[in-house]
Amino acid sequence: RDSSQEVLEWRESFDQLLKSKSGVTAFHTFLKTEFSEENLDFWLACEDFKKTRSKTKLASKANRIFEEFVQSEAPREVNIDHETREITRKNLSGATSACFNEAQAKTRILMEKDSYPRFLKSASYQDMTKQA
Repeated sequence: RDSSQEVLEWRESFDQLLKSKSGVTAFHTFLKTEFSEENLDFWLACEDFKKTRSKTKLASKANRIFEEFVQSEAPREVNIDHETREITRKNLSGATSACFNEAQAKTRILMEKDSYPRFLKSASYQDMTKQA
């Protein structure tokens, strides 16, 4: 499958975009222009977190992700409601690979409904499709 075909597939679904390494890179670059890349960075951190097998690494990674993205006033705070933030905080006490699932899902929905359509309409994506 060549890259031009891949670029065109990104508009089929948000999943297609997220499955593509170059799609994630292009989307990330776009989000930077909107100053909202923390949502994607959080989503990617959660995906990486789920692959962690060591219990000790799980706990330390969970705390790092929470401090960077989830807690109120976090340096790269994601836009989630107070209830989801609290659920996630409680999940940290017994950190499992699923402790960010709800926050990650909310962030994903936000990107899919908000940022993704703007990405598809963006000049940078339009240029990529013309080249494809």
